[in-house]
Amino acid sequence: MNIYPVILSGGSGSRLWPLSRAALPKQLLPLVSERTMLQDTVLRVSGWKGMAPPLVVCGDDHRFLVAEQLRQIGITPTAILLEAQGRNTAPAVAAAANYLAAIDPDAVMLVLPADHVIVDDDAFHLAVMLAADAIGSTALATFGIVPTAAETGYGYIRRGAALDTSNTCFAVERFVEKPDRATAEKFIADKNYSWNSGMFMFRASAYLAELQRLQPEMAQCCALAVHDAYSDLSFCRLDETAYAACPAESIDFAVMEHTPHALVIPVDIGWSDVGSWSALAEIKPGDKDGNILHGDVYADGVTDTLIRSESRFVAAIGVDNLIVVETRDAVLIVAKDQVQRVKQVVEHLKLEQRSEHLNHTRVYRPWGCYEGIDAGERFQVKRITVDPGEKLSLQMHHHRAEHWVVVTGTARITCGENVRLLTENESIYIPIGMTHRLENPGKMPLHLIEVQSGAYLGEDDIVRFDDVYQRA
Repeated sequence: MNIYPVILSGGSGSRLWPLSRAALPKQLLPLVSERTMLQDTVLRVSGWKGMAPPLVVCGDDHRFLVAEQLRQIGITPTAILLEAQGRNTAPAVAAAANYLAAIDPDAVMLVLPADHVIVDDDAFHLAVMLAADAIGSTALATFGIVPTAAETGYGYIRRGAALDTSNTCFAVERFVEKPDRATAEKFIADKNYSWNSGMFMFRASAYLAELQRLQPEMAQCCALAVHDAYSDLSFCRLDETAYAACPAESIDFAVMEHTPHALVIPVDIGWSDVGSWSALAEIKPGDKDGNILHGDVYADGVTDTLIRSESRFVAAIGVDNLIVVETRDAVLIVAKDQVQRVKQVVEHLKLEQRSEHLNHTRVYRPWGCYEGIDAGERFQVKRITVDPGEKLSLQMHHHRAEHWVVVTGTARITCGENVRLLTENESIYIPIGMTHRLENPGKMPLHLIEVQSGAYLGEDDIVRFDDVYQRA
């Protein structure tokens, strides 16, 4: 039996704004350890006997970040499937199931969100092995978390009859959506309920059979999206038209709540979906005053507070039970019991057509990154880093000119028909409409300052003529 971890790396994590943003969501951030949440998830299931390399499903915008983070931890994935647009978890799992069934008809899928925390890896490993023994050829297993409190932010699973003599595996009696407080307290007192973790195990063929029976339109669209998928560098790009036509639905609503083949394995593994800043505060160890301090922080008379500084000195005096998160372009201050309202800030930014919910001031690209330093009427200043051996696209701009000053490293610059090398303290001017390209031919990162000037400075003012990353 080959078990394939299927890592779902979609979503924007808007409740963890301002750190998590659409272009750099929480699964791609180091929130809990020195590694990102995606990296922790992948490493958690690496090296097990019978465990194949992971298959990752992610959005098109995150593909290079996902690939780079896997490379950093020495993992070569089975595949990285690209969604042109998110269609929720049921289609994402169906796409993965179709892909795996084509290469291994007996493939077993271990479906894991990329942004969950599991503290007890040994207990999790044991639960996965129990599920592998229990699923047979048709069962669809889910992992139910032994609840520690009457949480209203989680769905619940009520277990039915035991399916083994050791009482480790149960039939699913019913799924329950997020309850109110009184109902959640009744569930806890009942002791037959588990939190719905969103983690699953089943054979790819079993999932596809139930999807075909319960959601035939979704099954057809996902099968076509994989059949007509095509390679894009090292990625597998799902057919955009077929996948866009697929109904958007969660795996719970589409399949698990309606199948007679569902079973649940209750587990106590130190699990959290890190769905809010208060949830993160519960995971991280605090100091003697219950504070979690990250970055350049001064705290006096502060208790039970999380303060995270990314770029500046933050001082807090005489406050308690707060979340304070500072980034270069935004500061969040919220009471711990109000953190679910952070999503409203993101909605406000969208309505105001602002950008603070989309990108940080530092924006990552496959060749490196750039960071906004200053901006005003008709000008913008950026710090650009190009990784060794990488190059930007051959491009031109209709509305802006650029002036580049090399800070460290060596730059190979194409400007029209001319190609020249620039080193530290040297500069070049790129007029409006001039075809140009920036490369780093060296073995050290290239750092330069870019000054843009013109009537329009948006990132969409780029006409690409050649691009090694095959971007539009």
